[in-house]
Amino acid sequence: MIPVIAGMHPDPSVCRVGDDYYLVCSSFEYFPGVPVFHSTDLVRWKQIGNALDRPSQLALSAATPSSAGIYAPTLRHHDGRFWLVVTNVSDGGGNVVLTATDPAGPWSDPVPLPGVEGIDPDLAWDSDGNCWCTVAGVAQYRVDPATGEASGPPTRLWSGTPGSKAPEAPHLYQIGDFWYLLIAEGGTERGHAVSIARSAAPTGPFEPCPDNPVLSHRGTDDPVQNTGHADLVQAPDGAWWMVFLGVRPGGGTPGWHVLGRETFLAPVTWVDGWPVVGEIVPGAESLSVERDEFDSPRLDPSWISLRDRSEQHCATGETPGWLTLRARGSGMDDPAVVFAGRRQRHLSCAARTLVDAADGSGGLVVRLDEDHHYEVEAAAGQVRVLARIGPLHAVVATLAVPDGPVVLEVRVRPRPPQDSRSGPDVLTFCVETIELASLDGKYLSTEVAGGFTGRVIGLYAATGTVRFDWFEYDPLG
Repeated sequence: MIPVIAGMHPDPSVCRVGDDYYLVCSSFEYFPGVPVFHSTDLVRWKQIGNALDRPSQLALSAATPSSAGIYAPTLRHHDGRFWLVVTNVSDGGGNVVLTATDPAGPWSDPVPLPGVEGIDPDLAWDSDGNCWCTVAGVAQYRVDPATGEASGPPTRLWSGTPGSKAPEAPHLYQIGDFWYLLIAEGGTERGHAVSIARSAAPTGPFEPCPDNPVLSHRGTDDPVQNTGHADLVQAPDGAWWMVFLGVRPGGGTPGWHVLGRETFLAPVTWVDGWPVVGEIVPGAESLSVERDEFDSPRLDPSWISLRDRSEQHCATGETPGWLTLRARGSGMDDPAVVFAGRRQRHLSCAARTLVDAADGSGGLVVRLDEDHHYEVEAAAGQVRVLARIGPLHAVVATLAVPDGPVVLEVRVRPRPPQDSRSGPDVLTFCVETIELASLDGKYLSTEVAGGFTGRVIGLYAATGTVRFDWFEYDPLG
């Protein structure tokens, strides 16, 4: 089953303005933060920007660990403006609100919500003009989103199904005669679920749906698992839809998902005043080869870097037609590594680049976090394949090559399970047309590494200055 937004795009939040839909997702330790998408049909989405694309909006230190950073935004349109509320879980972070007249940007600098504690914030306005901010737990604050001030202590609302853990991802809606409180529960792993309650007022008390959870794939053999963290939107024709996250595990037991949590879509009907979620709608998967020649003064919005991106260390204009990366760390294990990549979005794909490492060392990497990555690295006179799996570091293969730019490639191919331990895919690393090594993909999975992210394939400089003439992403079909 193909997601509507594939790759690491979790915690989707959606709103509609006229015939246009806009959607945002979590971005964690990557910069720029909070990707923004546009669609006219909820199936085909195009990234139009990132809400946090300036250092004044997002400053993540080198000490920010993987799977920290930016969590679970909510996007709403109210009183002629777009409003985005989001949590930065890193040091000095907290909940903030941003606004824009155009969701493609620019977005305002963040307004802190110092009185709002918790993650997964939501914004909803009632007919009296009150703005309610609801957070995981589930607790609610009345706030002034323009100033960030909260009025009084939080009010506890409804914490989901008895016995279920992690009530989170709350979204509050006024639909017809009721206020509905949609939440995720069960944790974002295999027990993930979506439940709902309703009340005559935004402040409760809330009556739970008798058929909770309204969405969950736990205990099934459905190819999409971990379904949860949902948001509702109504189409111009009156139909209702739900976006939510899910994963596509592969291989043997317990099943390894490698692309992270992705965004899926399902129709919603209303029966006796409660939502009934239908079958997942397949996304429109693109199989076109994507090639970046690095001719533009700025990288495309789909490119992400680790924690920040300065022109001193990452630039397309320094050598026209080349991406220049200047190292400041000591390799892919260093939190200060200079890196620019794109989310892996297909279970079968290839990535290639032409790299000039005459003045340093660097290359092509498949990254899950600092402790889990594979790379093919060029330096003067040689190319080598490196693997980092937790505390284990290995040089897997080495090949002497002539001086000058070389083409590096990684190919990712899913494989059917041979036994219960079989991984989900195989990654093959090449220089020019020579295969250097093939590695088991399960070690670059969330089930092995932990955390909340997915694979990113990209370019890096380990030492010195490394230049890249082009980058190609091929879905392979």
